[in-house]
Amino acid sequence: MSDTPATPAKAAKSAAAKVTKAFEAPFEAFNFSVPTTEMPAAFRDFAEKALTGSKDAYAKLKTAAEEATEAFEDTVETTRSGALEFGHKSLDVAKTNTDAAFAFYKELLTAKTFAEVLELQTGFAKKQAEALAAQAKEFQELSQKLFTEASRPLKASYDKAVKTAKFN
Repeated sequence: MSDTPATPAKAAKSAAAKVTKAFEAPFEAFNFSVPTTEMPAAFRDFAEKALTGSKDAYAKLKTAAEEATEAFEDTVETTRSGALEFGHKSLDVAKTNTDAAFAFYKELLTAKTFAEVLELQTGFAKKQAEALAAQAKEFQELSQKLFTEASRPLKASYDKAVKTAKFN
């Protein structure tokens, strides 16, 4: 008879049994007894104060992290909605400018003289310059609004942190 099991399943069970038996044996490094000594009261008080201070610091840190996360989420959401508004405004401006260009070309095709073409061109250029100036102003106002609204949650969180911070 040989020592090898007849099937792979029996081999796996045999290997698992050896591993289980190895872990059931006591680990020699932990086979010692701790001497029982009384801790001095000052050391115990120090340890308790350190533990209490650590718990308080953890609670403050956790609260600050939650507030910072909330402020960040508010900022991201405000930025997202502002970017969406900015995108819609860009599409509106592009449509307005495209419509104006097509209207100009339609009028240009009906012009009968070179003087009429120049008059149409001059009028269109003037209208477009005015429109572009107004559009640039709208984009500037929208950008400023977006920046102000997006930074508001972070600024409020920072102001609160500075106000509640205790510097010794």
